[in-house]
Amino acid sequence: MSPGEFDRAAFVAGLRACGALQHGTFTLASGRTSTYYVDIKKAVTRPDLLRAIGDGMSPYAAGADRIAGVELGAVPIAAVVSLVSGKPYLMVRKEAKGHGTKKEYEGELAKGDRVLFVEDVVTTGGTLRSAIERLRHQGAVVTDVVAVVDREEGGKIGLAEIGVRLHALVSSKDLLTAS
Repeated sequence: MSPGEFDRAAFVAGLRACGALQHGTFTLASGRTSTYYVDIKKAVTRPDLLRAIGDGMSPYAAGADRIAGVELGAVPIAAVVSLVSGKPYLMVRKEAKGHGTKKEYEGELAKGDRVLFVEDVVTTGGTLRSAIERLRHQGAVVTDVVAVVDREEGGKIGLAEIGVRLHALVSSKDLLTAS
């Protein structure tokens, strides 16, 4: 497979093989309870899967000036998309530092920069909405987010409410129905 190509079936198989899909009872960041959990951190620590994520997401970066990822899970994703696309990236804090420079993000951002947010898993989109609004306040133009997995639990609608399109490499349905 050459750089930039994305084999969805092989990627889903890789996610399942590395244990990213777990079954049980889990409380999600949204506060919801779920019978399954998607732990993309298991995937981003494996070079083959991290490369696949970069290859799958980099086409979405074509119109962006910068890539942004919210700490912790999206930072390695932002880094690999940056490497594949050649676009600089931002590490966005979940909240501004309470000390030092009190920055909300690390990296360079100019007013009017088009920023593509990347994310590991989107459920309701609440964490992303907050991060997007904070970067917009700093002058960023954000119209798109690409996630590794869309749990299809309202994130697309929640992001659309603030004028952002959600794209995903795979859906939870892809993971749950894979053989």
